[in-house]
Amino acid sequence: MPKKELEQLNVPKDFFKQFKNKDQFNDFFASFLKEGVEAMLRAELDEHLGYDKHSVEGYQSGNSRNGSSKKTIKTDSVGDMVLDIPRDRNATFEPGLIPKHGRMSDKLEQAITGMYARGMSTTDIEEQVREIYGVQVSSGTVSNITNKLLDHIKEWQNRQLESVYFAVWMDGISFKIRQNHKIVNKTIFLVIGLKSDGKKEVLGMWISENESASFWLNVLTDLKARGVQDILIASTDNLTGFSGAIKAAFPKTVAQLCIVHQIRNSAKFVGWKERKEFCADLKHVYKATNRQVAAEALEAFDLKWGKKYGYAVKSWRENWDNLTAYFDYSIEIRHIMYTTNPIESLNSGIRKYTNSKNIFPDDSSAQKAVYLAIANIEKKWTMPILNWGIILNAFLTTFDKRCQFN
Repeated sequence: MPKKELEQLNVPKDFFKQFKNKDQFNDFFASFLKEGVEAMLRAELDEHLGYDKHSVEGYQSGNSRNGSSKKTIKTDSVGDMVLDIPRDRNATFEPGLIPKHGRMSDKLEQAITGMYARGMSTTDIEEQVREIYGVQVSSGTVSNITNKLLDHIKEWQNRQLESVYFAVWMDGISFKIRQNHKIVNKTIFLVIGLKSDGKKEVLGMWISENESASFWLNVLTDLKARGVQDILIASTDNLTGFSGAIKAAFPKTVAQLCIVHQIRNSAKFVGWKERKEFCADLKHVYKATNRQVAAEALEAFDLKWGKKYGYAVKSWRENWDNLTAYFDYSIEIRHIMYTTNPIESLNSGIRKYTNSKNIFPDDSSAQKAVYLAIANIEKKWTMPILNWGIILNAFLTTFDKRCQFN
């Protein structure tokens, strides 16, 4: 309570009798506090200039007082308080008691970055900082603070990686971004790697409007340049140009198309009344015990559904080799490779952090938001994937000497 603070200054008890109610006392205390703080600010300026106000020592000193500017701060005792912050003519005075406008403490910068990471808009951040810290910040200030992340992103994107990844999952997440005064759809492509200790890590992110073999070759070349020598299994959606690129960059890598994506892509051509039966019949294909049984199941599936939904069946035939690669491996490894669930889960987590941002002003803003979301999500990746001991044994049995331990 303000009264207790005054009592600690040994103010006479009769002093409080002049106040008829709590509001009068609080008004007095606010005025008292304001005058005290401003007196300390003026003392700071005296020390900065090296002479007291009206002192002859100030003549020809090269700097002098230059009035004051108003600043609203938030206090625990009296709430918002408007202070007169003294200024000097050379604009070199930075009070230690109340930081100058536009200069944030490390704690406040971290708070702003944290708000940005949780998907808050710059407008929301301005409002929150004003309410919590009593400091006015502009959208430009918020951008300047979060732009410091770009150096961290560059360092993260170029960091050294493991020499071998037992599996990688690749996919992308799309955003609307302003470019040349237009709003375009761009995708940030992500790669998750499974390390030899059974833990996951995001290897990097790459932004592009379009996919192609050359794009994916650039991504894979980037991974090689950062130390990746071998990838045992690569699981993806049917990414444009990826199959050719992975063969060029990592010839020994097994490329597996995500079965879950393939089922979704097939089912979207089917009327909703028949979709349940369609998917039940399709399960005989991808749940088969081996590739031969799967091929026979596809023939039966084609006889029943081919005439009506020919495109859905055609897609399975055209991508058969990459869709059925998992049949060559044990059940433990199949569970790792036939779905891109790990990266879909990552994308879902990123959406939670970015769903308040309908349109990003530029590429770097989208990259900052995704990077911060990844950083928050990866904090939870502290344990190996489920049943890693059994899965590791299957990898060692199947891939033998290629299973290097970093």
